[in-house]
Amino acid sequence: MMTRVSVGVGLVLLAACIVACTGPGTPPSVRTLGGHTDYVRSVAFSPDGKVLASGSNDGTAKLWNIATGKLVRTLSGYTKGIWCVAFSPDGKLLASGPGGLNETMKLWDVASGKVVRTLKGHTLAVKSVAFSPDGKTLASGSSDHTIKLWAAVTGSLLRTLAGYTEAVRSVAFSPDGKLLASGAEDGKLKLWNVATGEAVLTVDRYPDYVLSVAFSPDGRMLASGWGDKTVKLWNVATGEAVRTLAGHSDEVFSVAFSPDGTLLASGSGLMDKTVKLWKVATGEEVRTLTGHTDAVLSVAFSPDGKLLASGSNDYTVKLWAVEEGK
Repeated sequence: MMTRVSVGVGLVLLAACIVACTGPGTPPSVRTLGGHTDYVRSVAFSPDGKVLASGSNDGTAKLWNIATGKLVRTLSGYTKGIWCVAFSPDGKLLASGPGGLNETMKLWDVASGKVVRTLKGHTLAVKSVAFSPDGKTLASGSSDHTIKLWAAVTGSLLRTLAGYTEAVRSVAFSPDGKLLASGAEDGKLKLWNVATGEAVLTVDRYPDYVLSVAFSPDGRMLASGWGDKTVKLWNVATGEAVRTLAGHSDEVFSVAFSPDGTLLASGSGLMDKTVKLWKVATGEEVRTLTGHTDAVLSVAFSPDGKLLASGSNDYTVKLWAVEEGK
């Protein structure tokens, strides 16, 4: 059995190897995880940082050992692919959203790989899932234009949030769990009161679609990735735009804050194929990470902020040493 100490040593050695093996300007890719046979649409780190989950259009989710890069387990059960994956805050469950019509969301036991419950209610693909910080609620955004809130323990439907006219591409809980952010293909960015289901803010001023949303760790800022090739940062309290990050040459499919809130990562489409790191305080582009050969659909920071994972249409997952990108 691998101990906490051995995992930590493995990560240190892995990062040291990258520092030694890459020179200035060299993309700091730790390793490439291959095994999927179709697009990798979603990546997520476990809360303890030891495991990475990847969801793919090949109908499987895979669990990877971060320290070794080896495949731990493959979760199968979908016919039309998996759009999204998310770990529960305690790391015991993995939620997955289906890409097919009338297929169910699934909650998997991470330790055994077994399905512990299925959530049925959406009629089209589920494109984003997120657990509340306390792990009690699961949010899902779908191509059926709705967001649903579920009781994670029982799988029962708590509430349906309506107000979109196109597919909901991304959902994210605020760190305190009181707000839910969502973005959709109709160009609307919304903030919802989780307790009441009321939309407390709607941004509908840009003639383009929202592909990804993420709260900063302190909950004061919201990042959104757009079809117009930009990332926009918002003041959550006022709903005002703070700044626009421009530099990608294609739509921005995914955004993620580093755990300390100082960096923002963004992944872009086929004409770009890169991951960019930005300084949140200034909007300055820190580094462009190249290596994927197709669109980057998902990015996620490890809980300690040392690694960044990216999933791509090139069927691979890449791990990057963040320190090398500063």
